[in-house]
Amino acid sequence: MVNLWVPWFNYMVCGFRGSVLHGLTLELGETVQILEKCEGKDVTFFPFVSQGIFPAGYVHLKKAVVTNRGQYETVVPLEDPIITEVTSTLQEWSVLWKQLYVKHKVDLFYKLRHVMNELIDLRRQLLSGHLTQDQVREVKRHITVRLDWGNEHLGLDLVPRKEFEMVDADQISVSDLYKMDGGRQRHGDSCRMPVPHHLFVNLKSFTYNTIGEDTDIFFSLYDLREGKQISEKFMVRLNKNGGPKNPEKVDRLCALFTDLSNKDMKRDLYIVSQVIRTGRMLLNDSKKGPPHIQYRRPYGCAVLAMSDVLQTISELKEEKDFVLKVYTIITVVVKMKLSHISPNSSSCAGLIISLQLLRGDMEQVRRENPMIFNRGVAITRKLGFPDVIMPGDIRNDLYLTLERGDFERGGKSVQKNIEVTMYVLYADGEILKECISLGSGEHNISEYRSFVLYHNNSPRWSEVIKLPIPIDRFRGSHLRFEFRHCSTKDKGEKKLFGFAFTPLMREDGTTLSDESHELYVYKCDENTTFSNHALYLGLPCCKDDFNGCPNIPSSLIFQRSTKETLWISTQLSSTKLTQNVDLLALLKWKAHPDRVMDILGRLRHVCGEEIVKFLQDILDTLFSILDDNTDKYGPLVFQSLVFIINLLRDSKFYHFRPVMDTYIQKHFAGALAYKELIRCLKWYMDRSAEVVRQDHIQEAMRALEYLFKFIVQSRILYSRATCGMEEDQFRASIQELFQSIRFVLSLDSRSSETLIFTQAALLNSFPAIFDELLQMFTVQEVAEFVRGTLGSMPSTVHIGQSMDVVKLQSIARTVDSRLFSFPESRRILLPVVLHHIHLHLRQQKELLICSGILSSIFSIIKSSSLVHVGQCTDWLTRTWPLSDWQGEYVSCLLSLLRQMSDIHFQHLLDNFQSKEELKEFLLKIFCVFRNLMKLNLILTSFQSSFGFFIFFQNIDFLAVLFINQPSLQLETLTPAKRKKVFDKYGDMRVMMAYELFSMWQNLGENKIHFIPGMIGPFLGVTLVPQNEVRNIMIPIFHDMMDWEQRKNGNFKQVEAELIDKLDSLVSEGKGDENYRELFSLTQLFGPYPSLLEKIEQETWRETGVSFVTSVTRLMERLLDYRDCMKGDETENKKIGCTVNLLNFYKSEINKEEMYIRYIHKLCDMHLQAENYTEAAFTLLLYWELLHWEERPLREFLHYPAQSEWHRKEGLCRKVIHYFNKGKCWEYGIPLCRELALQYESLYDYQSLSWIRKMEAAYYDNIMEQQRLEPEFFRVGFYGRKFPFFLRNKEFVCRGHDYERLEAFQQRMLGEFPQAIAMQHPNQPDEGILQGDAQYLQIYAVTPVPENIDVLQMDRVPDRIKSFYRVNNVRRFRYDRPFHKGPKDKDNEFKSLWIERTTLILTHPLPGISRWFEVDKRELIEVSPLENAIYVVENKNQELRTLISQYQHKQLHGNINLLSMCLNGVIDAAVNGGIARYQEAFFDKEYISSHPEDTEKITQLKDLMQEQVHILGMGLAVHEKLVHPEMRPLHKKLIDQFQMMRSSLCHVRPHICF
Repeated sequence: MVNLWVPWFNYMVCGFRGSVLHGLTLELGETVQILEKCEGKDVTFFPFVSQGIFPAGYVHLKKAVVTNRGQYETVVPLEDPIITEVTSTLQEWSVLWKQLYVKHKVDLFYKLRHVMNELIDLRRQLLSGHLTQDQVREVKRHITVRLDWGNEHLGLDLVPRKEFEMVDADQISVSDLYKMDGGRQRHGDSCRMPVPHHLFVNLKSFTYNTIGEDTDIFFSLYDLREGKQISEKFMVRLNKNGGPKNPEKVDRLCALFTDLSNKDMKRDLYIVSQVIRTGRMLLNDSKKGPPHIQYRRPYGCAVLAMSDVLQTISELKEEKDFVLKVYTIITVVVKMKLSHISPNSSSCAGLIISLQLLRGDMEQVRRENPMIFNRGVAITRKLGFPDVIMPGDIRNDLYLTLERGDFERGGKSVQKNIEVTMYVLYADGEILKECISLGSGEHNISEYRSFVLYHNNSPRWSEVIKLPIPIDRFRGSHLRFEFRHCSTKDKGEKKLFGFAFTPLMREDGTTLSDESHELYVYKCDENTTFSNHALYLGLPCCKDDFNGCPNIPSSLIFQRSTKETLWISTQLSSTKLTQNVDLLALLKWKAHPDRVMDILGRLRHVCGEEIVKFLQDILDTLFSILDDNTDKYGPLVFQSLVFIINLLRDSKFYHFRPVMDTYIQKHFAGALAYKELIRCLKWYMDRSAEVVRQDHIQEAMRALEYLFKFIVQSRILYSRATCGMEEDQFRASIQELFQSIRFVLSLDSRSSETLIFTQAALLNSFPAIFDELLQMFTVQEVAEFVRGTLGSMPSTVHIGQSMDVVKLQSIARTVDSRLFSFPESRRILLPVVLHHIHLHLRQQKELLICSGILSSIFSIIKSSSLVHVGQCTDWLTRTWPLSDWQGEYVSCLLSLLRQMSDIHFQHLLDNFQSKEELKEFLLKIFCVFRNLMKLNLILTSFQSSFGFFIFFQNIDFLAVLFINQPSLQLETLTPAKRKKVFDKYGDMRVMMAYELFSMWQNLGENKIHFIPGMIGPFLGVTLVPQNEVRNIMIPIFHDMMDWEQRKNGNFKQVEAELIDKLDSLVSEGKGDENYRELFSLTQLFGPYPSLLEKIEQETWRETGVSFVTSVTRLMERLLDYRDCMKGDETENKKIGCTVNLLNFYKSEINKEEMYIRYIHKLCDMHLQAENYTEAAFTLLLYWELLHWEERPLREFLHYPAQSEWHRKEGLCRKVIHYFNKGKCWEYGIPLCRELALQYESLYDYQSLSWIRKMEAAYYDNIMEQQRLEPEFFRVGFYGRKFPFFLRNKEFVCRGHDYERLEAFQQRMLGEFPQAIAMQHPNQPDEGILQGDAQYLQIYAVTPVPENIDVLQMDRVPDRIKSFYRVNNVRRFRYDRPFHKGPKDKDNEFKSLWIERTTLILTHPLPGISRWFEVDKRELIEVSPLENAIYVVENKNQELRTLISQYQHKQLHGNINLLSMCLNGVIDAAVNGGIARYQEAFFDKEYISSHPEDTEKITQLKDLMQEQVHILGMGLAVHEKLVHPEMRPLHKKLIDQFQMMRSSLCHVRPHICF
């Protein structure tokens, strides 16, 4: 056997059942740690304590490190932390994922499954080890996004991360954790380069039917909202077979549309594809033109909305295929949606393309996607510049759009087929080669030919052509457009009939403006040659040009066609050419040195787009002007530089700031500029106290950051060139400049609004210069500069709110700067920073910014650097009660306490001059902690003079709050989180419970002062579901009882408080099943004796044990009540629990207030269930507690403060109302009478009249309204699985209207779905009673009315009798027939006995519940004779009632009921009913053998005689009411009745009458 105590982390790769001896059952994916290896099997422990053996081949070994060695050690694998996190997260999600399906959250179930599969795939990519660093970073980003999404949707904790990995809480400050968790951001984001998007488009195939010609396909991006194309075109040339015209481009027909900004991605973009064929004029007509003449003709168009596919391609890291239908059109229309284009039904042409969205700069995209660029992807740029133009980005592209033309018919009968040919010509007339691009992906050409629109004199082409003309050829070049008519006759000639032209640059050196241009068309013919271009260049090309040439000879060779025009538009994208005259003059200032002053002054009028486009050239020009004559041009160059810097502060151009940074670092060459910049800047600052208008000064202050960048870089260049000469002069000038800065900030600005703005601009820009100064000065020197500057600010917070904010924001940026990260600078800066914070905290001003500054300080400093601890703590506690920014201050305070060592605490305590100061400080801290833990505890037990007791009570409260913190309740955490917390911290509740117990013991005789105030908090601790915590705390209650017993001779206060707090705490959802017996347990965990053990040793043990028993019984009922309330239980269960608890408070512990509270809770439940009668009886309980007295009552529940008489009156009215809604008017009438007596005694005749009318209305309702008699059911709840208040008990339930036995059984089984229905009415045996299951026994029972007198009165209407038969009933009967002795086959009535069970309830029905418990059972056996008497008597009563109703016309119309009843009795008598009784009981043998039944036999004879008499009366009534059609039935009944009489007379003559 080999000992393998090596830190290896082992994953199960196969499940093991552990069926061998000492085998350890393991599941796939679980982790084990190997202890020993022997003969191919490993011995392991898992988890914590489980040990056993398993096959070695079932695990995969990984290296690991072991932390926290010992009982709770943690094994961490040596792998990428994010892989470990994915593994553990997937294991945790797998359990929750299955629960989603069970809970019918199907949508989230499938989404989570998809995300889990993605995580598995991403984890596999990380483990492969074949990714580049950038690819690893991107994979980790995708992993963290999915982990956070899943945790959020599953309700799990979101993980704070740094660089995609979980942060270590021990290595990061609380303040930083708070910021990562979503704390408010105080400062704007730093300047970031916008991330461009690039759309990769790959044409996979083009399928079509009948083109059969060479085809050009153009792809571009089109903005529908703005109605313009925003990108160059990507061009694909296909042969007539559909393959690439260039064989080398097979599988390489792809393009990358670059530099799409975030704004572009939000546009209404479409991918537009135009299909141009090259061939005959008409596709299906071979006669139109000879085959050797080729025309470019529009074939069709396809579009794809980016909004439909953007989300799909954004989420994927691979190409996604899409199909574009090609719709044939007469004119290429791109300004319409796909749904607006009519498809050609005979065409099935379509484009299959794949799309992929890439992000990042081009270098990054090339690096991360080498396969794309290896395919020869065509770079397709935007029409215009990207968001950022970096120095060195040289571009000179002119985009020309051939828009439209208007041409004359020229004497022809039909319109022309016009083709436009365009050339780019240099000044000498030479055609520039390869300066025309139809689209990326194909070579440039020297001649452009437009597509031809058939028979159209006003063609609309809208075709964009790119002209990449070299910069050195741009000046003097022009464009020439030649117009030809393409004949479709046999010769197929292209006849030249006109031309137009336009120069590319104006005389002033500016290029064509970005707009539409209307060009003149000049006439010519096919024989015209353009060898001498000067012949037409002297002509006006457009209207504006004509205005400039007034003296044009009329005898020129070319004549303008006044009715023909060509429209083109141009857009220049050039970093070297401009369309602005002022900018051009600046760039060429040496041509006009006498105008430099004017040129510099006009720079402000140049638009920002032009300035940022030529930023590097402009800056080079400015510094060259400065070098030329510093004294003369210095101030103007300074103003121009400030203007440009502030231009980049505009949000529109903010992303050009990196361009400026790059220029300063790599291209700036003004080595002498720093002197003039410092001089000008100082001059501006020194004048701030004198000048009224300070706009120019404020602009200079806002540009401070980049001015210092130029100053420092200039000085570096000068120092390099001169080997550090003039260093002292430079330092002196900087010192003087800072003196001017301090001067500006020290000025009193309260009377000058303009000066406030100047100071604000300076403070905003000031922290940005620190990094530049650190290049030239030491950390200490820069810190001294900053301290002097911050110290020069006024030490007041009454300057103005806006100025206070600016000042604190400047300090905040100082703290966040790199300078503050150096310990040597913090020692210098921290005092002045804390000084200004203190001023604002003391005045409760700008608390959010102050908290942010403190948070940043605590994030940076280490414990060795902590100074001013007492001040910081005092300020935090002073500001706390008024703070709306609690999160910020919590993080600050925790950061401070976390970094304080024992030395700091001792130093803090030593600073207090007296114990009173210390006590006051500690009470503030306690108050802060108490507010922090979200519970406001008001100390009402003591006056302020009892400082000692308040102090210790605060400590106890804090300990209690700590133990009850939700985040510490390990039972509520997921298994994975619970293990992590427990491994790292243990169960902190146990540690605090020991501390709490220790503090209690140390109080000694002072314990009495904390009774009963601490009962509630201590009881709350015992409700924490942690056994050790409970066992520690329970004995404290013995101490409380003992101390009160000593002082008062009883422990009534402890008892009352304990019961009140138990009720409120358990009702809040606290406590569990184990808590039921906690007080009565005799054996607890650990060294602490139980409460019952300690009480049994006291002299007052009898009352103590009784008290513990009552508390235990109360706990049982409270927990049942809590479980019913918080679960999805039915109303019946909730009502039953409440009734159970209500009765306990009334009968066992006599807590009237709690009793009344539960009365109202029960009433509300009844009202919600529409049990109005039960609600009335419930509220009647409170009514009975009140008296008709004028005693004032306090406000209680929803009742206002009022007299007892008025409260009882209001209750009485409400109870009467509920009885009315429940149709139990008989119960409401006595209350009406009592209320009437009260009104009559007070001479309140108005109320008296109202209540008498209500009473009368109730009598009317009794006689007029129909009421249904409810059914009653006996229900037995057997088995230990039922709640305590139901377990092994039987109840009688009052059913709902129309509810019969089958419906009631289904309802009960629905309320108890786990229950088993018993199929017999016998009493259950002990096995069922103690079984771990639920058994329901249900059968119908018959009410036994109490008020027999009313039911026996003949003249009482049946509507009234019906009420008394089923109301106020406490006894219910159930009969079970059985045979005793031998059964007579001929007459079973002789041996038919009845087992009659009578159930007596605790309360009559109806009452405060629809069901009441059976209090006792009575069981008797009814002899066959007695049963016969009972049956005949009941039938007589039924007949008598029914006949009476028809006699008194209570039942009208239909007599079917009477017919059926008479038929049933007469027919039964004829065919055996009464005759069987005669045969069984009137026989001589029976009479002689049962002499004791003589009286009963006589009674049965009388009843039978009475039945014959009643039947006769019934037939007489039936004869009067029967319908003529029913006469045969009546005759049949008469005949059968005669047979019945004769039969009875024949058997017993003396019965006849």
